[in-house]
Amino acid sequence: MSTLMALIIVLAILMTIVGGETGIRSFFSVLINTLLLILVAMLISWGINIAILTLIFIPLKLVTIIFLGTHDYTVAKNSFYSAFLVCLIISLFIWGCQYLAQAAGLGPEAGELLVGLSQMPGLSYPMIAVTVAIFSTLGAIAEAAVAMSSGLLEIKKHNPDIGEEELMNSGTAIGNDVLGTAMNTILFGMFGSFLSLFLWYFRLGYTVVNEKLFVNEALIIMYSLIGVILTVPLSSFMLSRGMSKKGLKHEDRKSDTN
Repeated sequence: MSTLMALIIVLAILMTIVGGETGIRSFFSVLINTLLLILVAMLISWGINIAILTLIFIPLKLVTIIFLGTHDYTVAKNSFYSAFLVCLIISLFIWGCQYLAQAAGLGPEAGELLVGLSQMPGLSYPMIAVTVAIFSTLGAIAEAAVAMSSGLLEIKKHNPDIGEEELMNSGTAIGNDVLGTAMNTILFGMFGSFLSLFLWYFRLGYTVVNEKLFVNEALIIMYSLIGVILTVPLSSFMLSRGMSKKGLKHEDRKSDTN
């Protein structure tokens, strides 16, 4: 048994013990998302249009991330709508920034590994960079959407008479905590994975700012942070409006019966 397989088994056991049924579904969500990424890579290598594939797989990945990892349908539905809308907005932003950055393709640090191999496989590296950036932001956006929707729904359940304005204020308070933890998670994840590269470059006095590898990762971090910032108020607004409309309908039904 390889180390990777052993870690996967340990992960499955721990998620089952801690999360129960939801943990099992979340584990299968990770597996399904991994298979979806492999499928996307295979379809791109076969020459299928990258932009169309990206638009098709954005909702598929959000469905597997949110609906399989959440036990409450109301939370999942609101999280999916808000996350999908933010992903569409951030996709346009990513496309424009990647065009201006011109950081797509392979960096010079990969030159020795690719000696003797063709670096022109007939694929659009800029479009691949856009797809990678969009898929990299999906997890952070979906996590923020679920966290906001879950917190606000619990507040609504424990205080059914809360108004829309008060619910929005509660969403703002929850959003401040979500933003802080999400930003730290994204930043520490990036610095943790690239610490050895940073030390190598700084030790030898190289300039890391203009390297494609660093620029692409820094851009993905910025996209994820912007996506989380957009998700927090949008999730609060959509859930508070939805809950207030349900409350009004419920009151109207009561008045009709009386």
